[in-house]
This record gives sequence, structure tokens and C-alpha cells, in this order.
Amino acid sequence: MCHHHHHQQVASQMNRREFLTRTSLAGVGLAALSSLLPQSVFADSNPKPVLPHFAPKVKRIIYLFQSGGPSQLELFEYKPKLQELFGQELPASIRGNQRLTGMTSNQKSFPLAMGKFKFAQHGKSQAWMSELLPHTSKIVDELCFIKSMHTEAINHDPAVTFIQTGSQQAGRPSFGSWLSYGLGSENQNLPAFVVLLSRAREGDQPLYAKLWGNGFLPSEHQGVIFRSGDNPVYYLNNPGGMDKLSRRRMLDHLAQLHQAQVKHVLDEEINSRISQYEMAYRMQSSVPATLDISKEPDYIYNMYGEESKKPGTFAANCLLARRLIEKDVRFVQLYHQGWDQHGNLPNDIKLMAKSVDQASAALIKDLKQRGLLDETLVIWGGEFGRTNYSQGKLTPENYGRDHHPRCFTIFMAGAGIKKGFSYGETDEFGYNIIKNPVHVHDFQATVLHLLGIDHEQLIFKNQGRRYRLTDVAGKVVKDVLA
Repeated sequence: MCHHHHHQQVASQMNRREFLTRTSLAGVGLAALSSLLPQSVFADSNPKPVLPHFAPKVKRIIYLFQSGGPSQLELFEYKPKLQELFGQELPASIRGNQRLTGMTSNQKSFPLAMGKFKFAQHGKSQAWMSELLPHTSKIVDELCFIKSMHTEAINHDPAVTFIQTGSQQAGRPSFGSWLSYGLGSENQNLPAFVVLLSRAREGDQPLYAKLWGNGFLPSEHQGVIFRSGDNPVYYLNNPGGMDKLSRRRMLDHLAQLHQAQVKHVLDEEINSRISQYEMAYRMQSSVPATLDISKEPDYIYNMYGEESKKPGTFAANCLLARRLIEKDVRFVQLYHQGWDQHGNLPNDIKLMAKSVDQASAALIKDLKQRGLLDETLVIWGGEFGRTNYSQGKLTPENYGRDHHPRCFTIFMAGAGIKKGFSYGETDEFGYNIIKNPVHVHDFQATVLHLLGIDHEQLIFKNQGRRYRLTDVAGKVVKDVLA
């Protein structure tokens, strides 16, 4: 065995403190050496943040994420010009040198597309809404629309990762993980960050667990998926032949072993693991009770719609989201798949809108009637918008739209924001922003602000770099605050 290799082995068996004391490295000094070692060894380089920085308007968030990129033009953006110029070329002056995806970059022609969907104004705020969202149209005076969202990413995976973690590259903590880490939990028997998945049609973009991952934050802050069915949280139930008492004894012994190990190895992650095991034990009783929606009264099912009785649907997940925030879960993230409509858009978007419209509106009304909307923020939207020109063949009955990062629409409801308000504006072609652009980092900074957090101060040091959700950008959009 070569001498060098033997040294490596010994070093890896020795913990870092032993390594430092034994090799005392006279000339180097502990401080210099510490900068070469992984951050987790020196847990005190990340003192627990003292939050909130100022009085929060919002305590909890329900993020109804519409995965795939819903078309703003069919749902929220009334652009009569597109109907008028149906089939004509998108003027080159409007398109500029916009980067296109591989799906339309080889098109010779960019014909303007608009379906037959009707728009009308609603509420005191006179918000334009499409006939595809009749229930949401009735609550526009509760909503704050941002019509000038824009993003840096043009493909799904980087775009979803960007709006969820502040970076197009995987590996950063998710929004909910930052909040779990920064603000902690208000309910000791449920995770601070819960994820619910649904889909309305097959064959859409996949979602990866990294989207609700904790990145470099301690692993107790990752999102926990609640699935529909008999086993809602994986690994929660006791293995066959083990009762609750023996599970408790096992955890106590495990904790002792771990504490001994922590003293020895100085790795914070061990404490994270223990807290996850303990949480799983407490969740054995709290999760079934929370997920049991059979006790909800009929009027609630009628409000959320027939689908709310079917576990795993968007409607059932909206109802669950309300139950979770009633139990003080801090961040509930729904992902609803099916919005990626490169072809067959008029038919598919009808189906998608129907799958979310009633339940989204019901959730907001339900929170309001329970007095919970005063401390909850509901966010609705996807990762980017869609192009105003057709991808593929355009007919009056059918067309598709490609990804469009330059402008898209989201809406919010709840605490701390202006109600019955629309912010930002796009041109008459619905292609470029002409007023009050809102970048993804601005949106993230604004949501953190509502939670009482200065986005520039929520920092975690990892491998010698200071990270935050908004990376190195982001301004709070003061104009949407109440």
C-alpha cells in the first residue's frame, strides 16, 4: 500500500478536530485552515438568524405553483390586437433579438395567434378576465395581479428552479426551506414546509425533489411531500412488527449514539437527522388527522368543487393546504402539472383552467371566512409565460405557444398587499413589458418583505460564499404593498 494512500485513509478515519490538534500545523494556524474545510465543520460560521427583521404582515404562505407555464394571453391579458391581426407576422421590431427555444428557433414564420375565448371586466377593480376562469373572476377584488413578471430562464427546469430557489442551477435551498430555516416552525408536530403534487393531464414536464430541497441548509428544512393514499409520507409508518413503544425506545437509543457521535465529529447534520426522526415520530399521529378531510362539511366540498373529494387532485390539495396552515404550517407548496402547451393549446388550456379555477377561488374565500387571509399570502402562477405567436401550424381552432420569459402574469391574495389591483403592463402584442417590470428576484424580495425579512440579510455562508434566496439582486416592489 503506497505511503500517500495510507495517509489519506488515516486522515479520513480521524475527525477534523483530532486532525487539527495532532498535526498542529505550526505555520498555518487554525483560522487559515478553517477556510479550507467544509463549512459544516464550523457550525458557528452560521449563527442562527434573528428574525423577523421587522413586523411581518404575513405569517404563512400557500404557493399554488402552475407548472409548465400557463398562457397569460388566454387567461389574464386582454389583447384585442392579437385577435385583429390573427395569422399575421409578429413584427420583427417587436421581437427584437429575443432568444428562442429550440422548438421554434427554426420556424420561418411567427404568425400571431389568439383563440376565441372571451374577456370581460369584473368587480369594482374592473379587472379583465377570461371566460376560462369564471370562479376566479368573481373574486378579482381580492387579488393583486402582477402582469409584468419576467425571468432569465427559457426552459422549464432552469425556470422552475430559478423561481423556487433563486438560481437556475440546482442545489440551492428552496423558498420554503429558507423560511423554515429563517423563521422556524410554529407547529412541532408538522414540518414547516409541506409539498403537495397534482396533475390534470399526463405527459407534462417532470418535477424533481431538488425543487423543494434544502440545498446547503440543514436537512431538517427540506420540503416534505404529503401524497394521497394510505402512506402519505414515505417511511412514516412503523415497520411490520414494531409498535409505537419500541419505536420510541429505538429513537432514544439512536439519539444517545448520535450525541456521542456529535461530540466526536462536530457535524451539525447529525443533529438535523435526529430532529427529522423525532418529527417523523410525532407526525405518525398528526399527519393522519390533518389529512383526513372526511370530516369537512358538505358546503366546503361544494365550494371547492366535486374534485375536492378525490385525494391527489388540485382541489383536494387546496383544501389540504387550508388545513395545514390552520395547523400553523409555514409554507405549503402545491405543484400542479399540465400547463406546457406547445400544441393543442385551446383544448388543453380549457381542461387546465377548469382543474384549478374553482378550487383556487374557494381557497381564498375559505381563508377569508375563517379570518386566516389576514395573515396568509396565497400566490398563483408558473415559471414563465407563452409566446403571442403560434408554435407549429396555426388554424382558427388550434395552435400552440412556445415558452416566453419576457413577460408573464401571476396573482396574489391575502395579507399585506393591495387588493383589486393590477401592476405592470405589456405592449398591445403582449410581447414586451412597457411599464413596471418585476424580475423573479424582485418578486422573491417582496414576498420575504411581507414575512418581515430583509432579503439582503437572510444569508447562509457555504464554502466561503454568502448565499441568499435573491442571489445578488432583487428590489421590494413597494407599489403592490397595502
